[in-house]
Formats: sequence, structure tokens, C-alpha cells
Amino acid sequence: MPDKIDKLGWIYLKDKKILCTKSKGKDIYYMPGGKREAGESDEQALLREIKEELSIDLIPNTLKFVEAFEAQAHAKPMGTMVKITCYTGDFKGKIKPASEIETASWLTYADRDKIALTGQLIFDYLKGKDLLG
Repeated sequence: MPDKIDKLGWIYLKDKKILCTKSKGKDIYYMPGGKREAGESDEQALLREIKEELSIDLIPNTLKFVEAFEAQAHAKPMGTMVKITCYTGDFKGKIKPASEIETASWLTYADRDKIALTGQLIFDYLKGKDLLG
């Protein structure tokens, strides 16, 4: 049975652009977020990951489920799937890349080829709802 990677993602849109991150040494953008640790809920994992990656605090009572997306994992053996459960939510603080994150950039639908496959599905979903330019 192929592996499945379980991740959480934060969708932050502004002016029909989406905030995406690139880790040090990687050639592609990803959605901010990451893998849950044992016993963590979606909310706990997302709050922890976003704090670690972007130095901000998501506000728990503003988190809203968007959708879950699944595709082939980038740079993993064929058949390794990644499922990313996405949320929106407000935050406190100033976005500043931290930990393994090299850069945080605002992307549009024209940048779709610069993001991992699950991100491309998210871009398509948001474009279909006229939320991404």
C-alpha cells in the first residue's frame, strides 16, 4: 500500500494573491503548514506549524475549514500521496519566514507551475471560486 502524507495547510489570500512558502534548498513552493505530530488535532498542528514557519499566531476561533486536497507528493516515490487539509484564519503578528522557510511570497494563478501538485489543486479550487487572480 502506498504511503500517504497527512498535512495541514493555511490559505491566506490578499488582493487575489496567495501566500506560499519555499523551504531552504527546495525548488518549489508549498502551502504554509506541515505535518501533525502524534496526538495533535488539525488546529493544534496548524497553529504550531504556522508559528514555526512564519513567526505569527493564528487565532484559533477564526479558523475555518476550506477543503482537503490530495495528489502525488513532490520529490517522493510514485504512489506516495499527500493529503493537505486546508483552513483559513486570522493571525496576530508580522509574517516573517523562520525555521526551514527561506522565503514567503505572494503568488497568483499565473505562478501555478511553481507550486507542488497539491498546491496546484488548491490554486485551481481558488481560481474556480474567483478568489485567486
